[in-house]
Amino acid sequence: MTAVILAGGRGTRLAQLHGDIPKPMAPLDGVPVLERQLRCLRTQGVREVVLVTGWLHEMVEGYFGDGGRLGLRLSYITEEQPLGTAGSLFYLQNRLEEDFLLLNGDLLFDIDLARFQAAHARTREKGGLATILTHPNNHPYDSALVETGGEGRVTSWLHREDARQWYRNRVNAGMHMLSPGVFPWLWGRGLLARAERLDLDREVLRPMIPEGLLYAYDSPEYVKDMGTPERCREAEEDLRRGRVKSLSRPRRAVFLDRDGTLNEEVGFLRSEEQLRLLPGAAQAVAQLNRMGWLTVVVTNQPVIARGEVTLDGLERIHRKLETLLGQEGAYLNAVYFCPHHPDRGFPGERVEYKMECTCRKPKPGLLLEAAERFHIDLASSWMVGDSGRDMEAGRAAGCHTAGLAGCRGEQSFRGLAEFVQFLEETEQDEGSFS
Repeated sequence: MTAVILAGGRGTRLAQLHGDIPKPMAPLDGVPVLERQLRCLRTQGVREVVLVTGWLHEMVEGYFGDGGRLGLRLSYITEEQPLGTAGSLFYLQNRLEEDFLLLNGDLLFDIDLARFQAAHARTREKGGLATILTHPNNHPYDSALVETGGEGRVTSWLHREDARQWYRNRVNAGMHMLSPGVFPWLWGRGLLARAERLDLDREVLRPMIPEGLLYAYDSPEYVKDMGTPERCREAEEDLRRGRVKSLSRPRRAVFLDRDGTLNEEVGFLRSEEQLRLLPGAAQAVAQLNRMGWLTVVVTNQPVIARGEVTLDGLERIHRKLETLLGQEGAYLNAVYFCPHHPDRGFPGERVEYKMECTCRKPKPGLLLEAAERFHIDLASSWMVGDSGRDMEAGRAAGCHTAGLAGCRGEQSFRGLAEFVQFLEETEQDEGSFS
């Protein structure tokens, strides 16, 4: 596979840290972020890389040369005038005949490229042209948001200026897998006849949505952009603490019950209007995010089987949950729910969900499903909740257990914030729970 890296950014906001250098040359712990990208790609079998340069291109070309010292073959496209995030496709249209990876040059990342390629292979099978890597971030309120439907097909793309209320926290991470069929498709839209400024998100990817050509691969893997001095400092800290990890290595997770753990317990929560975060819950989740733990909600929702809430209604509830967390700089990597209930006899119940299942806590099915998807090391992970069902599910999955608000687990705490403080203190002892 060939990788194309957009390495022409000026990095105006980073000048206060590093002076006037191209953004991809900004050092992270002494190594340019672009070099870290190239080394990561090299370890996963990429050999051909095209660097799209612009401002101070001589600095990039002089540092990397032909790529031989990194075990790569590098070539360059130099934009005399900035062509935006997609204008370089004009120069690539006669060079690339197979799927290629297109990524921003200001990203620190570690992803399992084979998983991403497999996702794009599924996209091609469904007739799609592009797969974008999506993930949650800690500032969704000012980010473009991606919404998906069945099988990961992108259904809408909300830019910063678009109206929004409750939303899933999923954004384009800046890594894209494209098929060569994108070139004739763009020609059909009157583009690529000449070198001109193009915006990848607005003029290439978003117009694919109505035709069903754009898909998302959602991943909790580490991808962080270097757009601000603060993010550079965060990335350097993550490097030093070993938090830059892909799904090729086992991950630790904190599995979170929902009601009584993240939001106020109101009996059966039936509408988004009833959902209110517990004090300190968002700050605790944000700290777990910073510490590199995956955060996964696992919740029983028998209100679906009882006919009291529709799947669309539950989706609205979870959208509000993610929105409220995002407003405080926190995010969830996934939300898993069990819609089943074994008992019959409720007015309006949905018989298709009346069954004995393997996902309803205290059974561990939801935890095991997440572990399979995200390569989670269950023995190093925690189940946190306020009921005996949560503790039993955690033990059955092989996790540590933390009971809240009077619930007895392996460890017990007054609330989520106290549990996170406990994790912070024990992280210094690497042999305890890592």
